[in-house]
Amino acid sequence: MITVFFDDKCGLCSKEIAHYKKIASDEFEWIPISTDKGRLKRYGIETVDALKLLHVVDHSGVVHQGVDSFFVIWRHLRRWRWFAAIVSLPLIHQILRKLYTTFAEWRFRRLSHCRALIDN
Repeated sequence: MITVFFDDKCGLCSKEIAHYKKIASDEFEWIPISTDKGRLKRYGIETVDALKLLHVVDHSGVVHQGVDSFFVIWRHLRRWRWFAAIVSLPLIHQILRKLYTTFAEWRFRRLSHCRALIDN
């Protein structure tokens, strides 16, 4: 089972996950962060970290975060495997990691439910 923790209060995040759900097999478990914080803690993931970056737990129990989480998802989606192979190439991976992290930080600062965690 691949467990995907996603920010269900983020419109963009929810739309992307909804797309993956439509095309994914039963090997995925989709966990909305706002309703299941206990599962995050079991894997040692803080809520604020899960809201900042996508987190995935693979078949072996290894936690992946950020752009690496997408690679895990894409490798297990039939029509996305080729894309996962290309973007996993070292230079592309490095660029995507930087781009995703920059975007994720911007998104986190912008969304009120995320800002509330750091304002308290």
